Amino acid sequence: MTSSDKPENASDTTANPAEHTSVAARDWASASADPQYRAAVVDLLGALAYGELAAFERLAEDAKLAPTLDDKAELAKMASAEFHHFERLRDRLAEIGEEPTRAMEPFVAAYDGFHKQTAPSDWLEGLVKAYVGDSIASDFYREVAARLDSDSRGLVLAVLDDTGHGGFAVEKVRAAIDADPRVGGRLALWARRLMGEALSQSQRVVAERDALSTMLVGGVADGFDLAEVGKMFSRITEAHTKRMAALGLAA
Repeated sequence: MTSSDKPENASDTTANPAEHTSVAARDWASASADPQYRAAVVDLLGALAYGELAAFERLAEDAKLAPTLDDKAELAKMASAEFHHFERLRDRLAEIGEEPTRAMEPFVAAYDGFHKQTAPSDWLEGLVKAYVGDSIASDFYREVAARLDSDSRGLVLAVLDDTGHGGFAVEKVRAAIDADPRVGGRLALWARRLMGEALSQSQRVVAERDALSTMLVGGVADGFDLAEVGKMFSRITEAHTKRMAALGLAA
């Protein structure tokens, strides 16, 4: 998804949660025998699937704001990659015996609410949203992926892979700031708003899904304890600061 793009030299948020747990060393067939763990993974895949579908729709919509045909074509290519990620998640849910639409439905309101609250007013705001705003959610999902079984972890990390939006956004935003430095202040304020909304959305999604929240605070997949959750959000904030610097914006 577009939220996967990371600035150069950013810390890998999956490295710090440290050592693989017993669940992370197992495959899906073994780990999914625990019904609570299975429910958590289904929730995670459902959330990611709808996120990829929403990213595809948004990139297609953002292409209408693109100033050149080359820019439109670039966004169309990225949108295609997002839809391919959605298909992989949809197919995986079906493969493990879950109805994809049912798995996605609990997350529609949260995603749609986020996108409604953060609708970009122009081309540059759309680029910043994809690079900075959505990346916060991607960092969150990478943190969770470190605690998953090997099969689920591989799929989650694959669909969070770079679609090329990061380098494209940095190039276009920095060029716009060079042409008119006043643009930087407006986009910095926008990015701070995105940070707050994205963190709120992530926390709301987890709080509303018992299996996911249990995974994070412990009890499923040898999850995070409360102290580790705090460290996790600190790492996400640090990565956000590095992305802002890559764009030439003040955090």
